[in-house]
Amino acid sequence: MRPPETIEPQQQRRQRIAELLGSERLRSQAELQQRLVEHGIEVTQATLSRDLRELGVVKGANGYELPNAAAPNTGGSLFQAARTWLVSATAAQNLVVLRTPAGGAQPLGLALDRGSVDGLLGTIAGDDTVLAICRSTRDARALVRRLQPSSPARSRAR
Repeated sequence: MRPPETIEPQQQRRQRIAELLGSERLRSQAELQQRLVEHGIEVTQATLSRDLRELGVVKGANGYELPNAAAPNTGGSLFQAARTWLVSATAAQNLVVLRTPAGGAQPLGLALDRGSVDGLLGTIAGDDTVLAICRSTRDARALVRRLQPSSPARSRAR
């Protein structure tokens, strides 16, 4: 049995990843992998991908971002994510198709999932599109109105 102060290699690696992503912009896994090597941590691409997924890291417009940087769990996070990433929102029955620039779907989807939006069941995010699944057509229309830039409902999302 290890002493309690010993940090597991996985924990140590993930801590270093979080530190690196919190202090500099890294745009690719290869770049992150190289920075880890510079800190004495050898990691395969598959392990790095798994670490990023487990840490909730998203690829934003400026590179990899920790989930708290991309969409903090605060009242303003959904407003900020929509203002930053949303290009268009279209309701189709109980679904909403949200378009973003390349790399914007993950942070927007995460903000929606964490935003406690009434009537929103969940999201599926690709690279530049988020599919938001709502309980009803009415909820889908309300979500579109809430996310529109000039919407009074959007200002309440802050």
